[in-house]
Amino acid sequence: MPAAARVLLCSVTMWLLLQSLLLLASCLRSAAAFPKGCYPSEEEGLKTFRCSNARLTEVPRDIPNDTNKLYLDSNQIPFLPRDAFRDLPLLLELDLSHNTIASIESGAFRGLAEHLHSLDLSSNRLVSLSKDAFSNLKAKVNLSNNPWLCDCRLQELIRTVDLAAGSSGGIVCDSSAQEEHVGKAFLQVIADTDFCNVYKKTTDIAMLVTMFGWFAMVISYLVYYVRQNQEDARRHLEYLKSLPSKQRRSEESSTISTVV
Repeated sequence: MPAAARVLLCSVTMWLLLQSLLLLASCLRSAAAFPKGCYPSEEEGLKTFRCSNARLTEVPRDIPNDTNKLYLDSNQIPFLPRDAFRDLPLLLELDLSHNTIASIESGAFRGLAEHLHSLDLSSNRLVSLSKDAFSNLKAKVNLSNNPWLCDCRLQELIRTVDLAAGSSGGIVCDSSAQEEHVGKAFLQVIADTDFCNVYKKTTDIAMLVTMFGWFAMVISYLVYYVRQNQEDARRHLEYLKSLPSKQRRSEESSTISTVV
């Protein structure tokens, strides 16, 4: 082989080796940046980031911003703060099932409204949520297997959410103001009970009772005041009658003079 050809082959080989080393170094840096137990992959042409069973206690920060599917299931995440996913504009699916989530701050899903079409919050510790938690979100939401308090707040939340197919039966009353609702599917309960209307009636009754109480107190005071004045006037007249006639006339004259 001519010397020039050998030099060219050696150069090409060295260039390919250098490129491989750079690519490997880039991959190692990327892997090192991810939380332990998390890794990127591609599923059905979608960029996926998996952190299942990674013992996470919060939403990781170094998630690639081109992620389409994010799995954070089976961890110990207790809380979703505001803007938890704001750097994931291309996210289509978000799995947060089997965590310990008990609170979701308003705006936690801000930035996901346009693209997200699946949100799984099943098997967490959600008891009550504001209807603003999913503000403008168009995704199908799974809220099953949480210890829900069945009340007006949950009723308003359900009205604003598009529930995932087949998940509605899993939204069960773990507690309720009315004991007979406990253990029943929430959608079954609200078919016969309007929690918000009951709450409004209860509030109205409480206001009426309070107003009646104040009114009764005012009337009682007025009655007491009138009777007390009548008693004082009666005692004064009896006192005047008990005086000798001259003294009584003098007392009466003095009283009249004082009044004049």
